[in-house]
Amino acid sequence: MNFKDYLRHDVRLVCLRILAEMPAYRSNSSVISNLLDKFGHAVTRDQAKTELRWLEEQGLVTVEDTGSVLVVTLTERGQDVASGRATVD
Repeated sequence: MNFKDYLRHDVRLVCLRILAEMPAYRSNSSVISNLLDKFGHAVTRDQAKTELRWLEEQGLVTVEDTGSVLVVTLTERGQDVASGRATVD
């Protein structure tokens, strides 16, 4: 795995952990993008949305597109990955 792939994997894991700490395990892509920056991941909002869509494809989150932002909710499987009880390639 190269460093770029490692960072992308970490961004995805941090997104899941952010959602695990949110009320109702739910947030929007704008808030998640801002929090990623606080955790040392300087990604664009578009990059954050792309990673959130990837997480959706894996069944780790559900996504509602409201136009300007994505509303994201952590699934049960996503909770397991965020806590380290399960893994996703």
